[in-house]
Amino acid sequence: MNQTNTDKTDADNNEPDLAGITAATLDNYNQVAADFREGTRDHDVSQNIAALLRHIAAAPPLMLLDFGCGPGRDLKTLTSLGHTAIGLDGSEQFVAMARADTGCEVWQQDFLKLELPAGRFDGIFANASLQHVPGRELPRVLKQLHAALKPGGVLFCSLPRGDNVEGWSRHRYSAFHDKAAWWAFMNDAGFTELEHYYRPAGLPREQQPWLASVWQA
Repeated sequence: MNQTNTDKTDADNNEPDLAGITAATLDNYNQVAADFREGTRDHDVSQNIAALLRHIAAAPPLMLLDFGCGPGRDLKTLTSLGHTAIGLDGSEQFVAMARADTGCEVWQQDFLKLELPAGRFDGIFANASLQHVPGRELPRVLKQLHAALKPGGVLFCSLPRGDNVEGWSRHRYSAFHDKAAWWAFMNDAGFTELEHYYRPAGLPREQQPWLASVWQA
């Protein structure tokens, strides 16, 4: 999910078909699932997990949703910390891997056709996943995530930064928002910012393609 260069903009695609976007993106993830798991297995996102957990006021163990859990790397970490974590991904291959590797409950759901229980989660971890939601659908999806959180619940998200263009990037549809645009989406969905930072840590800003942010419902 770590893509930072687009091949086409949304304007080039002339409002592409949502079902086609989803099908092509998930087909690519299914095709490369094994290589993706190996290539991301050792990625250190401990900074992001800590950012989510330190802002949740509820007493542990927490009920967490790993939104776009992929093969289950972070799902495994969250459960190893003593929390109850449920995974969600649209890729059939990723869901099978995550279930086998973690033993956790994992839901196979298209990001554009979510069926989430209301007020169930203390926190949602959306690490490198929400960029696959087309901009015109993002307000609805963010409101669904807001509704799935308990009052005062926390959403973490990490996104590749960009200039508010979206389109095809390495056979996956991705949107690249700047800070101002992302803040507008989140505020409109009813979230309040708690924290933000750029990744990888310790590098000049031009070498930090990821914008991480933490929000309260």
